[in-house]
Amino acid sequence: MQTNHILMIFCSVLLLLGLAAFFVGRSKATRVRASGIAMHAQPDQYAWFAVVSTAGPAILLSALGAFVMLLLGSEIPTFSLLLLSLAVALVGLGVGMKFIRSDFHARRAIESVILWVLAGAATISILTTLGILISIIGEAINFFQIHSFWNFITGTTWAPGNSFLAAAGRGDGSGAEFGSVPLFAGTFMITAIAMAVAVPIGLLSAIYMAEFAPARVRSVAKPMLEVLAGIPTVVYGFFAAITVAPFIVRLADSVGLDASFNNALAPGIVMGIMIIPFISSLSDDVINAVPDSMRQGSLALGMTKGETIRDVVIPAALPGVISASLLGMSRALGETMIVVMAAGMRPNLTINPLEEMTTVTVRIVAAMTGDLEFDSAETLSAFALGLVLFVVTLSLNLVSVIMIRRFRNKYRVNNL
Repeated sequence: MQTNHILMIFCSVLLLLGLAAFFVGRSKATRVRASGIAMHAQPDQYAWFAVVSTAGPAILLSALGAFVMLLLGSEIPTFSLLLLSLAVALVGLGVGMKFIRSDFHARRAIESVILWVLAGAATISILTTLGILISIIGEAINFFQIHSFWNFITGTTWAPGNSFLAAAGRGDGSGAEFGSVPLFAGTFMITAIAMAVAVPIGLLSAIYMAEFAPARVRSVAKPMLEVLAGIPTVVYGFFAAITVAPFIVRLADSVGLDASFNNALAPGIVMGIMIIPFISSLSDDVINAVPDSMRQGSLALGMTKGETIRDVVIPAALPGVISASLLGMSRALGETMIVVMAAGMRPNLTINPLEEMTTVTVRIVAAMTGDLEFDSAETLSAFALGLVLFVVTLSLNLVSVIMIRRFRNKYRVNNL
């Protein structure tokens, strides 16, 4: 029997056991309550406890078995593992039925289970982040054993050259240079252009929708604005390469400037358009969360609506606006497709946004999708770039947290 069929049968049987636990548990709790005995929870809460005691251990056991197979590489027969899980579910069903009595606090038990589930989800998120970091660090160390870390972070030339020949044993790779400064310069240049487009437009549109737009306009404008977040990035890339880049070239030529069709300005502008919904939608929610009593108090003191928005609403919502801007910046830092299609793949250290340049993520994709050996210097350089980008993003997060706390504390002090 195929594994997929076994899994379908397991899920079906476990669902039936859960339904049986719910209805049988509720029926038993209802009978106990009808006999005049005071109980510490509602019948439905006892029923849900029976469901948790039935399905919870079975799901936990099957997930643990799958994790052991993935982590240790050992083979556990799927049929035996799922059959044992169903047996545990039956035992859990019997235990759950015994706990349906007047002196048992089913509501507290369910809340404890929910608390453990939430804690487990948070732990998985943290462990996933650590796992990603550890996997990157391991391969990055292998790269830094081949090339100097200092030259990597301070070098101004990115030219892998014949590094693939060295990996194949047909050369020493002496012509390879892995200076990451041009890549990070291009990344920050395009991200800065995107943020210069997205932050003003996103914040101003959020202020309009939250403070000025009628309900009818808001109900239409906000969903239409959020549609931008669902457009695939490859479509944005086509738009940048076919429409925006030629327009920039013609505009630059009209004022006597030279612009490449693969320039940094076009993907920066289009990337800014792409992240407008993130900043606008989140900022709109934050501004709406500011209590109306603050607005009314400001207006009662004689301030105009514009002054109220500038001096009261925006300062109160500023931590959330900073968080929304950070989310947009993270999206811009990790974007690849738009840059590939509109800015090109040539590392170029320049401050001119009309010239061709590329980003860190583009070089990572280029290094990981080629025909090179995995242990070649160029392939390993992708992990080094990823590690430095991870550190840069983490630093930006820490700075934003500090800024949010300072703005929040300053606003609280001013209002005291």
